[in-house]
Amino acid sequence: MSVAEPRRIVLFRHAKADWPQVTDHERPLADRGRMDAAEAGRRLADTGVPFDLALCSTAVRTRETWKLAVQEFPQRPKTVYEERIYEASPGELIAVLNETPDDAQNLLMIGHNPGIQGLADVLAGSAESDARERMARRGFPTAAFAVLSFTGSWKSLEPGVATLRDYWAPAE
Repeated sequence: MSVAEPRRIVLFRHAKADWPQVTDHERPLADRGRMDAAEAGRRLADTGVPFDLALCSTAVRTRETWKLAVQEFPQRPKTVYEERIYEASPGELIAVLNETPDDAQNLLMIGHNPGIQGLADVLAGSAESDARERMARRGFPTAAFAVLSFTGSWKSLEPGVATLRDYWAPAE
């Protein structure tokens, strides 16, 4: 893979979680979350982006979201469960992305707010069509995702270098 070819990053917030008497890290998905995760997986598959790598938070709700979403993909990408994504700031998430090997062209990160939304905002120096307006209007509800692209190595990923290509959120 050439660093001159555009790379895609999908920032995917976990689906709706339940609130049982467990620690935040151990919260499972709610019934609605399970439905939204599968729908988000179908929408992600419809983008046609062939993902090489998925970086997923170790929290139960993100792992369950990914397990349901990836079932909709034509091909399962390599998945790495990364503790640093849980409760991470946009800067911490960029540091994780900067470690990505350059042979990974298209990457999906499954994480949490406010970090995932903040990362989408900080990376997107520009946007196509009305993606930025839709994201600003809806915020980043559970199971939402943003598709961004940039050119260069993963080490060169920094604020403002990406283009927001698409945004999707489940119906309210």
